[in-house]
Amino acid sequence: MTISAHDTIVRALSLVTESFMAASGPGGQNVNKVATAVQLRLNVYALRLPEEVFKRLRQLAGSRMTAKGELLLTAQRFRTQEANRQDARDRMAELIEEAFKLPEKRAKSRLNRVGKTARLATKKRRGEVKAGRGRVSLD
Repeated sequence: MTISAHDTIVRALSLVTESFMAASGPGGQNVNKVATAVQLRLNVYALRLPEEVFKRLRQLAGSRMTAKGELLLTAQRFRTQEANRQDARDRMAELIEEAFKLPEKRAKSRLNRVGKTARLATKKRRGEVKAGRGRVSLD
């Protein structure tokens, strides 16, 4: 049974815990009086992600992932609690969706015979230039 990104996002948003705090930055008296910033906390282990998806999520999250496996997102971009709450949830969904995307395979560059011989000839010339440098002997 494969787990889809959409199902995981729905489950993650139901497992998330929210806490509100005073936001920093501009906003006048409003920012001092109202707890508008939101902090989402999600235990990633509870999602039971496939190993490769978990590794990608951990790499994408970076410092937002704690040692206990909790994903911590803080949103304080907007002046209202509800807008910050939605922003944090959208960002968490984006992060999980990105973790489910498979990285593109790197295609090997293909060099034809003429290109290869030209490259080797240039390397040879460059090597001769470098070999000609150094101390001059008066023999």
